[in-house]
Amino acid sequence: MSQTFDAIILGGGPAGYVCAIRSAQLGLKVAVVERDKLGGVCVNVGCIPSKALLHSAYVANLVRHDAKTLGVTVGAVTLDFGTAIKHSRQVSDQNSKGVGFLMKKHGVTVIAGTGTLRKGKTVTVDGKTYTASKAVVIATGTRVKGLPQIGLELNKSTVISTDDALFLPMVPSSVAIVGAGAVGCEFADIFNAFGSAVTLIEVLPQILPLEDQESAAALAKSFQKRKITMMTGAKVSGANVADTSVTLDVEAGGSRRTVTVDTVLMAAGRALNTEGVGFDSAGVQLTDGGFVKVDANLRTTADGVYAIGDIAGPPMLAHKGSREGVFVAEVIAGKTPHPIRYDNIPSVTYCHPEVASIGLSEAQCKERKLDYVVGRFPFSANGRARATMETDGFVKILRDSRYGEILGAHIVASHASELIHELVVARENEYTVEEIDLAVHAHPTLSEAVAEAALDSLGRVIHT
Repeated sequence: MSQTFDAIILGGGPAGYVCAIRSAQLGLKVAVVERDKLGGVCVNVGCIPSKALLHSAYVANLVRHDAKTLGVTVGAVTLDFGTAIKHSRQVSDQNSKGVGFLMKKHGVTVIAGTGTLRKGKTVTVDGKTYTASKAVVIATGTRVKGLPQIGLELNKSTVISTDDALFLPMVPSSVAIVGAGAVGCEFADIFNAFGSAVTLIEVLPQILPLEDQESAAALAKSFQKRKITMMTGAKVSGANVADTSVTLDVEAGGSRRTVTVDTVLMAAGRALNTEGVGFDSAGVQLTDGGFVKVDANLRTTADGVYAIGDIAGPPMLAHKGSREGVFVAEVIAGKTPHPIRYDNIPSVTYCHPEVASIGLSEAQCKERKLDYVVGRFPFSANGRARATMETDGFVKILRDSRYGEILGAHIVASHASELIHELVVARENEYTVEEIDLAVHAHPTLSEAVAEAALDSLGRVIHT
């Protein structure tokens, strides 16, 4: 006999579990179907454990390079990647258990197993049938992938995924990272700090290809100082995978070269979890890009079925998925939620220095022939940054030349991930750069650089 819920959510990651909580808050009877651990990729093999490792990397560099200047003398520094991994797993497990606690707190039923869609808002899990009276929400996310077409099939030893990297007992002595987006750059930071010889390979002309050119160049300069090798405009055309090493054939700038390393880390995109979900039987159509086709309210082509998170299209970010989870929960409950501004979702790369952005890059402003003004402020002129010896980077604001509204903002800094949100709020509410200046910023803080960049766009910067 079928068990009935108001809403059934396939996937317990940041999109799915947030949708479940908000649905329960609105009085709905909710079930989440999850085949692995609650929290999804983000909590278990993504955002959370990698940030723990990045903090370990930060501390390693701080102790080795800056401690003496700060008045702290230490003896020989010993790095233990296995211990760092253990800490990251503890943090991950704690967060996953926290999601489980939230499910119980809000009365959400968690069904362990793989859910398959059927007609009429019905889901089967291991032979049992569950029916939704209001909606089924697809939040199945993504998984790691290799590039078997060029010989880079994942094998958990010499060709590894980012999932595998989060369980390594020790760092490889040399590693090539295929893909220099946010994830690739973060792992380059981690492995370099723990002693690996790192080569970043990116097919597009710059690392962090989705970021403003100045931001990417600033991070590249920092990586060069740390002796991280970067190959941009470079295509891996083949690979010879041996028992203890991998040799890559790389084409760049019209020439070919080989790169031999102990390990290759694949960070060039992820595969969508669309197989075996039952889209055909339920009438759910996909786009040409393989995402679930949705409308402005995230409804699929099947009646009463919604899709959220990575499976519903870019940007493939946990916080975007969570916002979609809240949005869909409110739609299902009969409310009219505030539309999601997809052009105002922040992007962050959590290496050192961090890179964060919102809105348009300068290249995009030029492509659209917008009339804009640039305001910049370097952290080398910021008192707090000097005090903490973290002066790399800048704040860059692109404003409309007539009305002063923020078209885009880009931050490279030690805490860019925290600083960007002042500009997210400003842009969401259509504040002008003048209104950013009207808000008094505490001194000394890194946040003052945001206000100074706003002032610079008006020709009134104080500290440069």
